[in-house]
Amino acid sequence: MRPLTYSRAADIDDAIALATSSPNSAFLAGGTTEVDLIRAGMSQSEHLVDINDLPLTTVEDRPDGGLHIGALARMNDVARTPSVVQRYPAISRALLLGASEQLRNMASMGGNLRQRTRCAYLRDGVSPCNKRQPGSGCAALDGFNRGHAILGTSEHCIATHPSDVAVALVAFDAVIQVVGPGGERSIPFDDFFLLPGDTPEIEHPIGPGELIVGIDVPGAPIARHSIYLKFRDRQSYEFALVSVAAAIEVADGVVTGARLALGGVGTKPWRARRAEDALVGRPPTEESFRYAAVVELESAVVREHNAFKVEFAQRAVVRGLTHSRNGARP
Repeated sequence: MRPLTYSRAADIDDAIALATSSPNSAFLAGGTTEVDLIRAGMSQSEHLVDINDLPLTTVEDRPDGGLHIGALARMNDVARTPSVVQRYPAISRALLLGASEQLRNMASMGGNLRQRTRCAYLRDGVSPCNKRQPGSGCAALDGFNRGHAILGTSEHCIATHPSDVAVALVAFDAVIQVVGPGGERSIPFDDFFLLPGDTPEIEHPIGPGELIVGIDVPGAPIARHSIYLKFRDRQSYEFALVSVAAAIEVADGVVTGARLALGGVGTKPWRARRAEDALVGRPPTEESFRYAAVVELESAVVREHNAFKVEFAQRAVVRGLTHSRNGARP
């Protein structure tokens, strides 16, 4: 076990200063991700900056009907906040399905977004993995890849992103607020998670010392009838094989708006924009939902063990849209 140094930040400026004082610093919130990565030898962190005293724990209503979620808000607290439950039920449900009660009581929203894939080849410490050692190869390509991605993949990585709530947040155009040595900036949610391409080791456009301070979710009346469905091998303590966040608006017998995102099938939380576009103007029928699902999955690249995810994801999309149309009761 290598030695670690520890500092406790008094405010945001102090946290950034402490993090930039050492080249291998990491912010420590709930610790449910960073501590695991250190123990597994996957994190090169040598200096931990504890940010739990920072005033980033609240969930605030915004004038447009949206929300501001502090980066240190705990998953359980956000999931049970009345404005989240009422206006964004898919976000609430995704949080509740995302981890055990004990983990949700500790895990922060910002930490959830920065968690790394649960790909076994990354975490075993010995298999070829371009995320862990760029240029070493990807053992999952020809290995056991049943749980791996079929959308947004490359020849260098097919690992899925594991977050549930990120799927719901990307469906509603959330924006991540970051503060760092260069000041404040906003990152659209879909841009925060990078496709692997030729550089799978680079997962987020965040520089040294930059800290996630909050998540803004714009007002979206469509979200009131949203739903999050998660399909997995067992009903607890398991990551999604396929998940879907879905919401539709209907007027005069046709779909006038749709929000759709998929988990468990993409190398990032997957906003299904082609399916959304395909739905608008069509009647809200199972046939239309199936058509939109097929359009979205046309670009899927499957491997030996995960080809089943194409049909699985299509069925999940149909079920999610049907529930939203019917009032979002699963």
